[in-house]
Amino acid sequence: MKNLKKQRRIQIIMLVTLALVLSVSLIGYAMRDGINFFRAPTQILAEPPPPTEVFRIGGLVEEGSIVRGQGETIRFSVTDGNGVVPVTYTGVLPDLFEENQGMVGTGKYINGVFEAHEILAKHDETYMPAEVVDALKEQGVYQAPEG
Repeated sequence: MKNLKKQRRIQIIMLVTLALVLSVSLIGYAMRDGINFFRAPTQILAEPPPPTEVFRIGGLVEEGSIVRGQGETIRFSVTDGNGVVPVTYTGVLPDLFEENQGMVGTGKYINGVFEAHEILAKHDETYMPAEVVDALKEQGVYQAPEG
């Protein structure tokens, strides 16, 4: 009887351990594509990431850089005041996307061009993504909105 209880206890501990290892593995597998690092244009130019890495770029849309191509392809440049990275995006841009405004794009840096698959723009007159503000402050070009 005592040996049967000990055997049951060991089976339960092994089952709980297996379930814990399996759940941690599934969580890790699910998060592998969900983590995107943020980079400013200066960082990208200093240390270009590999073409397979998906990351976020942020900065200001450079004035006079928006060029609409064939179909839905748009080309523009993103700057943080020190570096400029060309960006291509195929799709419909957010309504508030403009020159000299903050933006964040998600995509890959291939052959010197950031190929975005998602573009986010400011949502009101004073909004700028926190990562963009931090990068601009680091470069010494951030100007706080009035008011």
